[in-house]
Amino acid sequence: MADNDSVLAAATAWKGAPMALATVVSTWGSAPRPRGSHMIVHADGRFEGSVSGGCVESDILATAAQVIAGAPAQLKHYGVADAAAWEVGLPCGGEIAVLVQPVSESGFPPALFGAIADARAAGTRLSVATDTATGQSIIGEREGAFINRYDPPRRLLIVGAVQIAQALAGLARELGIAVTIIDPRARFLTEERFPSVALDDRWPDEAIAGLRPDPATAIVTLSHDTKIDDPALIAALASPAGYVGALGSRRSHAARRERLAAAGVGAAVLDRIDAPVGLDIGAVGPAEIALSIAAAMVAAFNAKVA
Repeated sequence: MADNDSVLAAATAWKGAPMALATVVSTWGSAPRPRGSHMIVHADGRFEGSVSGGCVESDILATAAQVIAGAPAQLKHYGVADAAAWEVGLPCGGEIAVLVQPVSESGFPPALFGAIADARAAGTRLSVATDTATGQSIIGEREGAFINRYDPPRRLLIVGAVQIAQALAGLARELGIAVTIIDPRARFLTEERFPSVALDDRWPDEAIAGLRPDPATAIVTLSHDTKIDDPALIAALASPAGYVGALGSRRSHAARRERLAAAGVGAAVLDRIDAPVGLDIGAVGPAEIALSIAAAMVAAFNAKVA
C-alpha cells in the first residue's frame, strides 16, 4: 500500500492551482517506494510526497515544471545504470518508472481527488486507471492501463484507556493511522492522558458499532476488564475489521474464548483474534508491548493489500 495521505491532503488544499502529479507506475529490484506512490507539485515549486525517497525528486520537479507549463505527460525511467546515476539514478540498485502528468482534464482530472476522498470517507476502495502513453486517468479499471487502488484510511480503535494505550496511540499516529480511544471510565479517558486523540466514552460495543469498522480498521482490547473487553470483541468480530487483537496471557485467552463461545461466537470467528496480542518480540513494559501490537497490526493491514 502506498502512503499517499499527505499528497491527497495537499491536492485538496491547492485546489484550483496549476499542478502536476508524479506516480510510480512500475518498480524492479530494491525500489525505495512502492507502485502507486505519488508526489504532487505546485506551480510555485512546493511539493508533497515522494516517488523515490529523495534519489530522483530533483529531476521530477524539473519535469513537473515542464508539464505544468504545457508539456505533455512524461514517463520517466530511473535506475542505477543511468548515465547520470549520481544525479538522478537509484544508488539502492532498483529501477522505477514514474509518470508525470498534469492535474487537468487531459491528465489527472482534479475531480478525481474529490472522488477518492469521498470513497475513503465511505470506507470503500476506489480504482483509477491511467494510460501511461497519454497520461489520461479515469475512474475504474481498464485492461492495459496502470491501476492505482486507493484504500480507505487506516484506523485504530483502542478499547481501554490504559498505559499501553498511551504508547500505542503515539506509535499509530506516527504511522499515519487515525486513533480512537474507547473507554466508559471517565477517570481513565481524559485529554491530559491522551492529547490529540479522539476519545469515545460509550460502552465499547455501542462505540464500535457506531464507528463502523472496515477492513482498514484495527481493533485492540487492552482494558483487562471482561465487562469492557468482551462486548468490544463480540462487536469487533461481527465487523469486517482487518485486525482484532486482545491483551492477555494464553491462559486468560483460553478463558476468554470459552466466554465468547458461550455468548454465541463461533470457533472460526474466534480464531480471528490475535491473542496474546502482538508479535512475539519478548516485549517488556508498556512501550515495547505497544510496539509489538503496532507491528502485528501493520503486518495484518499489509497482508490484506499485498
